[in-house]
Amino acid sequence: MARRAAALGVGLVVLILLVLGAKGCLDARKNRSLEDYAGNVTQVVDETNSLSKAFYGRLDDPKDLGVPDFVSEIESDRSAMDGFLSRVEKLSTPGDMKSAQSTLLLVYQLRASAMNKIADNMSTALGNEGKEKAIRLIAGQMEVLSAADVLYNQVTRHQIDYTIANNGANAPDMPKSTFVPDSSWVDVGTVGSALGSVNGATADANVSGVHGTQLESATIGGTTLDASVSNTIPAGTDAAVDVAVLNQGDSEESDVGVTISVDGGSPITGSISTLGIGESGTATIQLTPVPKGEVTLDVTVEPVPGEKVTENNEASFTVNFG
Repeated sequence: MARRAAALGVGLVVLILLVLGAKGCLDARKNRSLEDYAGNVTQVVDETNSLSKAFYGRLDDPKDLGVPDFVSEIESDRSAMDGFLSRVEKLSTPGDMKSAQSTLLLVYQLRASAMNKIADNMSTALGNEGKEKAIRLIAGQMEVLSAADVLYNQVTRHQIDYTIANNGANAPDMPKSTFVPDSSWVDVGTVGSALGSVNGATADANVSGVHGTQLESATIGGTTLDASVSNTIPAGTDAAVDVAVLNQGDSEESDVGVTISVDGGSPITGSISTLGIGESGTATIQLTPVPKGEVTLDVTVEPVPGEKVTENNEASFTVNFG
């Protein structure tokens, strides 16, 4: 009986060791897959950061590049970002990294989509016909790239770092990835100025001339709003705001954007199709839903490409809708 008990004890110990050994092997394999995933993501991110330096370095200083060569370089940048998206899509993703992979994929979908739209509009932005609209679209895609930066830096990389640490794996902290180096790149004027310095760009794409707009007035139902007092609008008045804009530059402007927000809410947009030199134009923006009681209307004329002074492009009005 003693021998049997001893044999049983030895067998139990061997079984426990086998289970622990198998679990250790599984844990080690799992950790290696997590570490490999983090390493692959780091490689993509590092290459993305290098692409950012090349892309914005070229925008900031195109040197002697003419329009065809400049556009060709942007096309190459587009292809590189598409390549990064393809690599992210094909990553071997451990189960614990599914959530991180989902946000990483969204980051690169946003980046690739933005770079594609930038490349698609670059030739137009460097030409004449439709130039202003193309520049505005490119500036808008810079905002998309910036949003992708926030998603990666504030969510994705922390998800990966947490999963690595939570499983006891060993990998360096994920690098940051700020593709848009400066918030000024989301500004239409900054983009227009940069593209205007490309050799062979149309003369009016260059910002050597004076470009400028000014918010002249905002009117509701015949009542011109005064920024220094509370303005009362009688009940039943059509809640449409007529925004008058003056072109005080020496170039004709087109697609001049105007926005109005009510109490800091989402902007309601309008535009003036063309604005000749020294001319005034009006954008009519319908407030929907109709505000009730006292509200603050923030009225903004969006800067045109090359516009340097924007202090006179906006005003806030206190309006009491009766």
